[in-house]
Amino acid sequence: MTHSLAPTAVAGPAARLSRPRRILRAVAVLSCAPYLGLKAAWIAGSHVGIPEGSGLLDDRVGMAVINGLSVLLDSAVIVLALVLTRPWGLRVPAWLLAFPVWVATGLLAPIMAGFPAQLVVKAFGGGSAPDQDREPFLHEWVFTVVYTGFILQGLALGTLFVLYARDRWGHLWHGRVRELPVGVVGPAHRALAVAAAVLALLPLTLHLLWACGGTAGLSDGRVAGRGGDFYVLEAVYVLFLVAAVAGGCLLAFRHGRALPVALPLGLAWVGSGAVACWGGWLTLASLGGGDIADRPTPLMNLAYAGQMLAGFLVAAIGAYYFAERSARAARRTA
Repeated sequence: MTHSLAPTAVAGPAARLSRPRRILRAVAVLSCAPYLGLKAAWIAGSHVGIPEGSGLLDDRVGMAVINGLSVLLDSAVIVLALVLTRPWGLRVPAWLLAFPVWVATGLLAPIMAGFPAQLVVKAFGGGSAPDQDREPFLHEWVFTVVYTGFILQGLALGTLFVLYARDRWGHLWHGRVRELPVGVVGPAHRALAVAAAVLALLPLTLHLLWACGGTAGLSDGRVAGRGGDFYVLEAVYVLFLVAAVAGGCLLAFRHGRALPVALPLGLAWVGSGAVACWGGWLTLASLGGGDIADRPTPLMNLAYAGQMLAGFLVAAIGAYYFAERSARAARRTA
């Protein structure tokens, strides 16, 4: 059997699908239904879950475009669940599978970490504190239904991918950091790690400032709408920025030599996906219309762009790692 990123002949989950994997696949698919149903209704013109006066109703065209894109993204979860559990899934090229799973991880991980924390904050009386003169963005039940579905998607799809990746590529993350061959981590990795750390400095500083109550660089709408939910979200961004940079630096500079390789790889994978994908999503959302008070300031846009670029650079370190270690393994078995 070849030790590369190419499709292998392993008897993995797609060959003999166990009952737990079938259940996980069903959970991943069914948990998409609430979100897709709401988005389809909004595209069709329904206002279900949207209160009168919501800013979402100010730009119908922009809302339709964003909703259409989000439908495509969430529909990809269903496709990925099938890829990870069907026989033909083992023949999918590594890059074609890894990228959408990385995007899904990046979009879902902050929700999985942030939404439960927001519920805890609300339970202790620290929930949202919007401006009383402003209409709510969405009805509260929408967030509960949609985010619960997202968490189920993340848990089910994440578990399926870990099982799939273990069967197909598990040999690539075995061992300790100190055991990595010299050629697997080199000058290119270190240059990328330094560049990612530099780019992450501004968004990390701003998100930390905003999480601690500062308002520098925030739009008037964000300042007026701050509450427990806002502070939790900013703290989550800080957490994933630190995870991304830490994972990239641990790999590139071989720090923490006694650590299992899977730890920095996991930090780099989840952290880079979260900061890159949410930075990109927030940048895209800022292009829409709406109340000028709610539009991101130039400093907010710089933070989103910086975290997006930092995430892509850390992801490149991981991609280099897998490509080089896979090539070395393939040469040993040739």
